[in-house]
Order: sequence, then structure tokens, then C-alpha cells
Amino acid sequence: LRAHAVDMNGNKVENPIDLYIYVIDMNDNRPEFINQVYNGSVDEGSKPGTYVMTVTANDADDGTTANGMVRYRIVTQTPQSPSQNMFTINSETGDIVTVAAGLDREKVQQYIVIVQATDMEGNLNYGLSNTATAIITVTDVNDNPPEFTTSTVSEPSECWALWLHITLSPEPNGAGWQQNWEGMRFPTTTCAHSHFSFSQPKGPREKILHFAAAVDYEMNRAFMLTVMVSNQAPLASGIQMSFQSTAGVTISVTDVNEAPYFPTNHKLIRLEEGVPTGTVLTTFSAVDPDRFMQQAVRYSKLSDPANWLNINATNGQITTAAVLDRESDYIKNNVYEATFLAADNGIPPASGTGTLQIYLIDINDNAPELLPKEAQICEKPNLNVINITAADADIDPNVGPFVFELPSVPSAVRKNWTITRLNGDYAQLSLRIMYLEAGVYDVPIIVTDSGNPPLYNTSVIKVKVCPCDENGDCTTIGAVAAAGLGTGAIIAILICIIILLTMVLLFVVWMKRREKERHTKQLLIDPEDDVRDNILKYDEEGGGEEDQDYDLSQLQQPETMDHVLNKTPGVRRVDERPIGAEPQYPIRPVIPHPGDIGDFINEGLRAADNDPTAPPYDSLLVFDYEGSGSTAGSVSSLNSSSSGDQDYDYLNDWGPRFKKLADMYGGGEED
Repeated sequence: LRAHAVDMNGNKVENPIDLYIYVIDMNDNRPEFINQVYNGSVDEGSKPGTYVMTVTANDADDGTTANGMVRYRIVTQTPQSPSQNMFTINSETGDIVTVAAGLDREKVQQYIVIVQATDMEGNLNYGLSNTATAIITVTDVNDNPPEFTTSTVSEPSECWALWLHITLSPEPNGAGWQQNWEGMRFPTTTCAHSHFSFSQPKGPREKILHFAAAVDYEMNRAFMLTVMVSNQAPLASGIQMSFQSTAGVTISVTDVNEAPYFPTNHKLIRLEEGVPTGTVLTTFSAVDPDRFMQQAVRYSKLSDPANWLNINATNGQITTAAVLDRESDYIKNNVYEATFLAADNGIPPASGTGTLQIYLIDINDNAPELLPKEAQICEKPNLNVINITAADADIDPNVGPFVFELPSVPSAVRKNWTITRLNGDYAQLSLRIMYLEAGVYDVPIIVTDSGNPPLYNTSVIKVKVCPCDENGDCTTIGAVAAAGLGTGAIIAILICIIILLTMVLLFVVWMKRREKERHTKQLLIDPEDDVRDNILKYDEEGGGEEDQDYDLSQLQQPETMDHVLNKTPGVRRVDERPIGAEPQYPIRPVIPHPGDIGDFINEGLRAADNDPTAPPYDSLLVFDYEGSGSTAGSVSSLNSSSSGDQDYDYLNDWGPRFKKLADMYGGGEED
């Protein structure tokens, strides 16, 4: 600190002085290890005093005092084998070294040591402590030779592989882990391939012994050999043991059912296409390697894409089932390929496959086709030409050069067209005449190939003749005209389209106008004045009993008028027109005055009322016949009750339509 002395006015009275305060350390921090876990290693068999690793702990207290002086010690060791004190530690430096002999990786591969660091110079009563873990791995040295688990192995097998197992003590991938394997001698073998090879399926502890070639039971039935294994690295010094191990191997070969095989696979034959059905092509037979087994071999088709072949199931003879065509899609590079199966009747059955390849030699069996099928040309010559060629499914020498010519019939073909040869594959078709009307023309052309014998074909090319511009290109109108429609036809079609569109437009306008008028009429009618739903028509009265028994002759029209004229006045048929003077109706003026309309209507009404001949004729109903009575009796027996016992008040609850009845019968004594 710096101290200043001043008077009441702040004036300096003394020079400033420095005051020093020294902080005395206290033991308030534990030692801290740099790592909580330390890893180290030491070789097995190491001598006492061999360095292993160093552990370090730091103390934050003053190192010049006992508070910061750290000391180390080993607290525990796991496992305590072969001794509980296999390691020691330098108390000041933290170096861990071996203190006893007997480190053996094959017995103990790892030790876990707990190290304690204490300050106050290691005083456990006053100092503070902390611990860390030291993991010590015992590394391997080559101190054990390999050993076979058994000295002799007998293995019945197919004589192609054998498992060999050895016991290895060294650590995996260590110096003593790699071995040298070799076959030493073959006392009884008669195999031409007198050597073997080894492979490693799982690890150096196991090997598979392979024959260098397949072993055949029919050739060798047993093998005996000696196998030796040794370490690649020498044994550690001081080890009094052999560095190698040997084992005798006896191998017995057992016979198994082997599959038949085709000696020639793939088998190639050559023949011309088009051979007839049933032709014998070849015999494709298989061999059964099992000489000591009496087995039969049967043949069948496995793959025949075009179904062109048959095979004899007993002897393997192959015949054609259809005509072989080189131009078929099943042919690749002139070769047709089929696969056959040969199976024996062993236990279990075995089978082998063979492939037959048939090279088809081409014959001239396809006529050439003209190309292109369609073209266009100008209606005037010397503007453009049509280049034509031909396509032939055959191959050389049954293709080009081609011969192009026009047929003599019809004569118009050679009159209008001409062909000019360019080379063996191409020619030009052009107009012979100076002008040809626009349209589509079918031009037949005869194309002949160069096969032996040659084949020809008459192909038709559709040529569109149209007007062209100065560049020789067909114009748009000309293209349409060439399609078969003239200018007049095109104009007619356009007019029809316009008329149809106009009719559709007028119909739409009329429908909209009609809908608008309908909507306007609906608005002019008051919904309360619309009586269409308020007028009810009742025209059914029903029949009685005796009323159905009537004389239909009374309703028939009489043939003469004598009975009508002689009938008593005032009595007549309802379906007859009355006989009498007809009243005179007023004549309507040609130009009526508005004031005379009412008088005209009234006069006409009076004349109609006084006209007995005016329809309907049944206005006056006269019943001449009522029947002989009714089985129901008289209705006079239905008298009204006046006792007053009947209560009709419920009629008031039936609504306004029964109000009249309620007033008549439901009024009580007051009514």
C-alpha cells in the first residue's frame, strides 16, 4: 500500500511511504493429478527395476513450504498375482518400476494400480491427499511355440479341404503370433499334384488345408501327409523349448454323386436357315463321371427362346421343331443359343447344363422393301426429286445392288414418272411431264435384290404433288390441296363453320332473352293474387248401389227426330238440342265506339240466357227414371237427436274449416 500525510488544507507534510503486507501460505489445496487414468506397459518376464510409467500431481500451495511438497505411494494392486507387490513408485518423482519377477502375459495380462499423492511431505495426519489409477498392460514376447491340438487327424471328405487347429499362446498380432505352415512329406500319395496350400478363415489359430487341384475318387481314394507349423519370430532368449510342431494328417476320399457334364460346352454348329421341321442337327450328349455307379442320364430343354428345337431324352439327339429364321429377333449376330439339362438318377440327383450355339447361314428369303413410304414433290419438274432406297432383312450377298424400275401397268405411271439410278443402293424418282395436278398419287416401284435367285417386290410410295415456292418448298395452301381438298372446298368448309358459330350465338342470345322475360313476368304478379294454388277442383262424386243399374238405351242418340217433335212440351232428353226459334244475337259494329262495348256485352248476355238451344244441353236436368228402390232403405230413419247428450265442443279444436259445424252443434242451450 502507499500512504500519504497531508494537513487540514490538503498540503503535503511528509513524503509518501510504501507499506508491504505479506500473505502467509496455508495448506488449503489438495494435490491434483494431471490425469485421472494413466496407461503404461511392460514386457512379460521383465527383470525387477524395469521402468513402467510416471504419474504426476501438482499442488497449488507454496512449493517452498511443506504445504506444496507432494509425495507418492501405491495404495492397492489388482490382481495380487503372482505377488501383491509387483510394482513400486518413487515417492518424489512418481516413477513406477517393477519390484518383483514373474510377469507372465499368459496368466495376467493387465494390472490396475491405485496411486496416492499427499502434501505436507507425505504426512498422512496433516497433509491433504488425492488418488489416480494406473493401468499397466503386460505385453507379449515369443516364449511359447505353436502346438497342434491333436497329432493325427483323419477326415473323410470330398478331398478338397481340411481344417487344421493349433494352440497359440502369444498375443494376437504379436511377435510370436505369425506362423509358417508347410507340408513336409506325402508317403502314400499317388496324386499328380503333390502339393497343398493353406488359407486362414478365422485367425492364425486355424488353417484350411486345400488341395491344389480337385481330387477324384475314381483316381485317388486316400492321402497321408505331415504338416509342420513354426513361429516366424524366434523364441525369446532363455526359452528351452522346440520352436515348431508337427502333425500327421490322414485324408480319406469318399465317393459322391457328381453331376454329368458336356465335354464340349459351348458346342457350335453351322447350317443354313430355313431347314425343314424334323431335321436332325446334332447329338448333344453328356458324360457321367461316376464310373462306379450304375446311373442313367436324361436330357431336357432348359432354355429355348423361340421353341425351335427338340432333344431326345435318352440319347441327346437334337432335331428342329420349327423353321429356323436368321432374321428372327431371337438371333444375335447370326447365332441362336439354347441350353440343355443333363440329369442322372443318383442319390441325391445331380445335373449339369450345356449350351448349343447354332450359326445360321443366310439365304435369300426376304424381298427388298422400298424406302421411304411417303414423299412430296413439286407439281413442276426440275425443282426437286425424291431419293429412294431399299431395305433388305438379308445380309450380303443377298442384298444390294438393287434394281429400281417402274411397272408397265398402269401406263400412266411411266407416262408421269421416271426413275434415275444413282448407285447400287439409291435412285431418284421425278416427274416426266411438265406439270402434274396437285394431289396424292400412289406410285408403284419394282425393287429387285442381287440374291441367288434374286427376289423382287412391288412397293407403293405415296407422293404428294403440291405447288412450291421459289425455293422449291411446298406451300401451306399447296400442302392442303395436295391432301385432296381444293380452294372451293376449303372456302365452303370455312363458311359452314361461320354459319354454325352464328347459329349457336343466336340460340344463346334467345335463351338469355327468354329467361329475362320470364323473370320480368314473375315480378309483375303479386304472390297474394296468384290463385293457381288456391283453386281446388272436385269432380268425383262416387256411385250408389241401385244407381249402377240403369238402362243405357235412354242415353243413346235417337236415329230420328219424330219422337222429339211428338214429345210433351217441357220434357226432353238432356243430350238433345231443343227445337225452337233461335234468338237473334246483336251484330258487333265494324268500328265500335268505346262507350258501346258495355251495351254490346249486356245484349249478348241476355240473348244467351233466353236461348234454350245454347249449350250445354244438360242445364235443365230431367230424370225420367230413378230406379226401383235401394236395398239400403229410406234415410228417413236417421233422425237428429235432440236429447242434448252429445257433446260437440271438440269441433272447435278442428280448425277454421269446421267452425260452421261448431257454431251449429257446439253452441249449447243458448243456441
